[in-house]
Amino acid sequence: MSNNKVIAAIDIGTAKIVAIVGTRDEKGNVSVLGYGEAPSHGVIRGSVQNVGDVSAAISQAVKNCQSACGVVFKSVFVGIAGQNIRTIVTSHTKFIDKSFIAQSDIDKLTQEVYNLNKETGEEVIHVIPQSYMVDGSDVGLNVVGCPGKSLGGTFYVVIGRANAVQKIRQSIEMAGLKVLKIVLQSIASGDAVLTDDDKEVGTLVADIGAGTTDVAIYQDMLLRDISVIPFGGNSITDDIKSACQILSRKAETLKIQHASAIPESQFDKTLVVLNNAAGRSDKEVSLADISAITNARMDEIVAGIANVLNESQYGDKISQIALTGGGSRLKNLSTLVKYRLCRDVQLTKPRNISADSYPKLFNAEYSTAVGLLVKGIEYMEVYNERLKNDIVVPDDSKDDDQKKPTPDGKEKIDDGKPDKKPVKKPSLFSKLGSMLKDFFTEDEEPSKI
Repeated sequence: MSNNKVIAAIDIGTAKIVAIVGTRDEKGNVSVLGYGEAPSHGVIRGSVQNVGDVSAAISQAVKNCQSACGVVFKSVFVGIAGQNIRTIVTSHTKFIDKSFIAQSDIDKLTQEVYNLNKETGEEVIHVIPQSYMVDGSDVGLNVVGCPGKSLGGTFYVVIGRANAVQKIRQSIEMAGLKVLKIVLQSIASGDAVLTDDDKEVGTLVADIGAGTTDVAIYQDMLLRDISVIPFGGNSITDDIKSACQILSRKAETLKIQHASAIPESQFDKTLVVLNNAAGRSDKEVSLADISAITNARMDEIVAGIANVLNESQYGDKISQIALTGGGSRLKNLSTLVKYRLCRDVQLTKPRNISADSYPKLFNAEYSTAVGLLVKGIEYMEVYNERLKNDIVVPDDSKDDDQKKPTPDGKEKIDDGKPDKKPVKKPSLFSKLGSMLKDFFTEDEEPSKI
């Protein structure tokens, strides 16, 4: 196995932290080499609060992952939750010095957008083109080869908030790792569960996690909108705990075993007996109450999704809802969503990956982790392709079907020698190069990790 092609990612969630490592196999699929997880501590509604606790959980997840596959990694892609970002739609134009638009012109335009649209301490996470213009005329996204003297574009820019980005980086670095790139979790989930047809026809992805529900809208193969609803699976657990006056772990068990998004009549007279510790009397809980509590909270989450659709200019173009994340496994949820939103609904989970040794990863609660690995592999393929052309500019314009780079390029490893070319302002991908020297080492004895 070539270490140059191996990528690692960290999913920092409210309930768990997942470390995952993989590569692109000979068939072009993402092959998972190993993963590990640990209970999450110090994360509230998807946001890092206690850096020390999160770092310790990351270290444990990484140790479990490395023990599973024997690959020791030092640099990772990591996700950021939707409530820690802001988005803007911006336009930018530049003059070109050639008669025809080249890929390098697009890359330079994109780099300028990265540099222009952030405040002190913020980090531009993604710059996603929505359309291009040549000499003031809209030409869509297929702009290379068009004759003209000016190139403009409209971009959807995702910007990480300074405090959130800093805490994520500190957590990773305290665990002895380096951050290669931060990726928006809702984009990662979408890439893990959607097909190209889904993205083209118009799909809203709702990733119902433990702390929040991340929403992303895709239409005509492009990410169009993102949003976050500040409720998730833990909200239901907390509601049951409060209403029934029981322990959190018992409320979680009731939710998993008996909760339903739609009240069911047969629950009306059914009671569940919860065995308490010695010296305390057992407690009876009505499943009708559990059902009503769950329905009320899920109605609130679905109403939030409806609000995203109503406020988005692409809402009326969305034909289906894709549910994923651990919360999507709630009984009768798809029926409730279809009834409330009047759209087709599908329950989705990670797809197009090879993980025969880790069947658990095909469950919906691992969509973000798998998606972060997929995005990491794609970004490094873009990086490799641009090294061939001496271009190292960050760019989301090559995602999906837009001129995907070939997957067999070798990564450039920093040999420590000075670059003979004039030094320009470092871009994201040029920074990646400086980290790749010690990107991965392979340990044949995992017990020594």
